[in-house]
Amino acid sequence: MNSESYDFIIAGGGTAALVVAARLSEDSSQRILVLEAGSDHSEDPRVKIPALYAALKKSEVDWDFQTETQSGLNNRRIDLNQGKALGGSSVINAEVFAPPTKKLIDSWALLGNDGWTWEGLRDYYAKAYTSPPRVSDNIKKSLGVDGWTAKNESGTGPVHVSFPGNLSHPIREAWAKTFKDIGYLMPNDPWVDPSVGVGSFSNLTSIDPVTRERNHSAKAYYYPVKSRKNLHVLTNAVVEKIIFGENSTKATGVQYRYEAQTRTASARKEVIVAAGALQSPKLLELSGIGNASLLERHDIKVVRHLEGVGENLQDHLVCDVDFEAVDDLETLDVLRDPGVMGQSMQEFMTNHTGLLTTNGVITYAYMPVVKYQSGKGREFLEQMLDKNRPTPESFSGKNQAQASAYYNIAKSTLLDPNASSVAYLTALSNNNISPDPATGKPAPPAPGKYIIFAATLAQPLSRGSVHIKSNDISDAPIVDPRYLTNQVDVEIFAEHMHYIHTLAASPSLNGIFKQPLKISPSAARFADLDAAKEYLRARASSMWHPAGTCAMLPEEIGGVVDSNLKVYGVENLRVVDSSIVPLLPPGNLQSTVYALAEKAADLIKLEYGLKTTN
Repeated sequence: MNSESYDFIIAGGGTAALVVAARLSEDSSQRILVLEAGSDHSEDPRVKIPALYAALKKSEVDWDFQTETQSGLNNRRIDLNQGKALGGSSVINAEVFAPPTKKLIDSWALLGNDGWTWEGLRDYYAKAYTSPPRVSDNIKKSLGVDGWTAKNESGTGPVHVSFPGNLSHPIREAWAKTFKDIGYLMPNDPWVDPSVGVGSFSNLTSIDPVTRERNHSAKAYYYPVKSRKNLHVLTNAVVEKIIFGENSTKATGVQYRYEAQTRTASARKEVIVAAGALQSPKLLELSGIGNASLLERHDIKVVRHLEGVGENLQDHLVCDVDFEAVDDLETLDVLRDPGVMGQSMQEFMTNHTGLLTTNGVITYAYMPVVKYQSGKGREFLEQMLDKNRPTPESFSGKNQAQASAYYNIAKSTLLDPNASSVAYLTALSNNNISPDPATGKPAPPAPGKYIIFAATLAQPLSRGSVHIKSNDISDAPIVDPRYLTNQVDVEIFAEHMHYIHTLAASPSLNGIFKQPLKISPSAARFADLDAAKEYLRARASSMWHPAGTCAMLPEEIGGVVDSNLKVYGVENLRVVDSSIVPLLPPGNLQSTVYALAEKAADLIKLEYGLKTTN
């Protein structure tokens, strides 16, 4: 076997990995190796052009994972699209750059992670991205941000973000008016003032405001520093296992496959696992770190028995209702016409303008269940929470302790009128990807123009797992999120779906949707809450935000890494990616992965006395 020596070896070349690699390589005395299983697709038009992101699903840029059949979703198997490319899922995601909330991030510390609060992460969020350029007062009004008394000026990082697409699109202002009328408009930029926790806003995206191209981790963090002699990035290199010293729990390097050869690389300081929430636990288990009974069943030598590896899988479910838009509203549905698509491609290539500059997601709102905030609704919520409290009969040992810790956070969130249990969003097109509840299969695109009105379950209590299928690196892991297996999730999500019809009927949206409201053939009206639950089970799908499978938690409640992201009971090994996230933020995960990776890089630099930058 060929072998080389580095200070740090990063297993994975995705969103978090390239942040850490770029920051550690700022110290020229350190040699960094990044091993990425996919290729560099940065010049692929499907990657660069925002509106084409859906074309990457099930392509060579997608790991194309699927869940086990989900009893809570009518025994369906759900696609989990994850980026197989330099830059990871930041290359194939829907580009939404959503803010966290202070209450949510502070809950990480409440779970036992010192220093992981909003105050402890604020500067790292800001360090990752650059705020959009200032806009005129007229544009502020159309964006629905003209009432903000504070704007984020501290963001100066590598990821250049923007308000996507047509800044004067009428749905933005109508959306803001709708939520203002019910008392839920964000009073300030949620990046500056995340303490409010609920309300609507025009969302940012990881789309460069000048080029209007996707600004992903490889472009933002790696390309500006790729000439550094101390930074070595290999694509199409599959890490097979972490190497440990003889009869030791000290990580000394990795074994990987590259150009049809098995090679090894040694790490003088650390191996950093950054393969994502579905593959970091897989790599740990293949290397002998995980539940001993599982490892022994697959003839893997146990290096460290650690029950939490692969457990605590959480993900955001999303479900939508598509409303027919007025004829003169700009939507992406017209791109189904080959002539319009051809013209739009020409416009993008020539001027970087037009329909292709957005994925269509331009409005957001974090919301509680409105009817649960007072009176009988609140009484019902309290009874439901009490009925579904974790018990020793349902859980045991560390699982009981973990479930109780999460239950306490969820109870605090759901009973707080200023904490969100859903993220609402709109997208400018008909959804022909999610299944038609009547047939169980995606329906063909409906004629006309549509607005997707979707709800994402922000704080799911349902937890699943991801584990190896065998000791063969080429086998995909067994992924079982156990969606909607906690009844609290079912009740909360159904209420939010039911409320979509109320919001869509708001007077401020009359000029956006045809009147009376018309729904796409693959969607449905809900006569009652039970009908909403059935609709959820038939149509909900993943937002592709898996997290928590190498959770940053105390080991006694099932944690895998400590607050320095070091794997318990193992030397020279960290995990830095979405798998360490102890609790999902309410919106898209991308911005939080950048922030935690920035913080991780500083933690590593501090430990080894390496050069830092401001």
